[in-house]
Amino acid sequence: MFKNTKIKIILSIMISVLLLFATTLAVILIASYRDIKIVNSEKLMRYSNMYQLDYNSKDYNLERNVKREDNDIRFESDKPINSALSEQKDFQLSTFYSVAFSKEYQKNDYQNKDVLYVDNGEKSTYGESELIEIAINLLSKNKMSGNTGKLAYLISFKPDYILVSFLDSTISQSNINILLRNYLISSFISLIVLFFISLILANRIVKPIEENDKKQKQFISDASHELKTPISIIEANAEMLDREISSKNDTSLITNSRVFEWLSNIRYENERMGSLVKILLDLSSAESKKVIFQTIDFSHILTGELLAFESLAYENGINIITDIEDNIYIKGSKIHLEQLVSVLLDNAIKYSTEKEITVTLHKKNHTAVLSVINNSNEIPKDKINHIFERFYRIDEVRNSEENHYGLGLSIAKAVSEMHKGNIMAKYKDGKITFNFTFFS
Repeated sequence: MFKNTKIKIILSIMISVLLLFATTLAVILIASYRDIKIVNSEKLMRYSNMYQLDYNSKDYNLERNVKREDNDIRFESDKPINSALSEQKDFQLSTFYSVAFSKEYQKNDYQNKDVLYVDNGEKSTYGESELIEIAINLLSKNKMSGNTGKLAYLISFKPDYILVSFLDSTISQSNINILLRNYLISSFISLIVLFFISLILANRIVKPIEENDKKQKQFISDASHELKTPISIIEANAEMLDREISSKNDTSLITNSRVFEWLSNIRYENERMGSLVKILLDLSSAESKKVIFQTIDFSHILTGELLAFESLAYENGINIITDIEDNIYIKGSKIHLEQLVSVLLDNAIKYSTEKEITVTLHKKNHTAVLSVINNSNEIPKDKINHIFERFYRIDEVRNSEENHYGLGLSIAKAVSEMHKGNIMAKYKDGKITFNFTFFS
């Protein structure tokens, strides 16, 4: 039980931190991509505004008026781009490409013959034919700006031509990838460290609760053992007093009648107390960790318990339908598994609203499932979730009258946990099903 609590605490911490990291990463990436997009758009806009194409048309043999001096590109105004944009060093380091198309062809049917000029940069990362193909594809989409691959682009309509400008964003994307990689590595390391911190915190949080639970169980066990002696003495004295009164003939019938009634009440309440003490001892035994397991035939145990409950089922007019697979073995405690089966069968017989219950046992892969099904009055979901808690009773009046203390299913739950299994209850269509799943 406490192991599951520790796991839940650790998972809660880890999931919360993971969500925080994921949210932070998303915000960083979105903000970074947005800023890069804005910067790239501004650069392309500046590049497009400064771009000038001076040509003499002759059978589409066009030349751009460009000359290079001291490694600076000069437009026809002979004003160096670097000096014009000296205040923006990143612009100077940026790599631009461009493809100019004749404006006579604006029918979304651009071809190579419509190209006036291609500038694929000094490093020639992209060939002219590749840039032309990309530009034609972008023009056909009628989208004026955006990104394609590692290129940001902008389509501008000049007076005499159409310009498709490109900005190589390889470096900015690489920076984003480096940022993402470093963030993921640091987050992974942080999660590992946080896991161990969460483990320590979970142990510290659960330890006082676990110690308190141990003390509570020990108190129940000790108190139950101590109560056995006075209960036995009360029962013996009540029986002796009954015999003594019965042997005297001089007592009036009225007095004997009253005394017998009192003695009957004493013995009845004493029997209830003895039953409760026995159940508490069973619960203490089921929750004990000091149990020696052995390989046993669970199919045989289930069959034996069904035989023992046949008379009780007959008295209540209930027919038990069984479907039990043979030779299902489990490592466990025979006494405690008999307790679990006994609790489930007793619960089904006493609370069934119809004259039929179903008991099945089947093996599925490496697990086996015991199911006990009976008709039942409607059980709200908020109540069925508490059905395995100690002293919890769905119907307080009925259970108190029938000497049920709300501990039977708690014993079944404890036995299930002892055997590393899982027991659960579900209500559907007027039937309640108890499933006990364990490794076979």
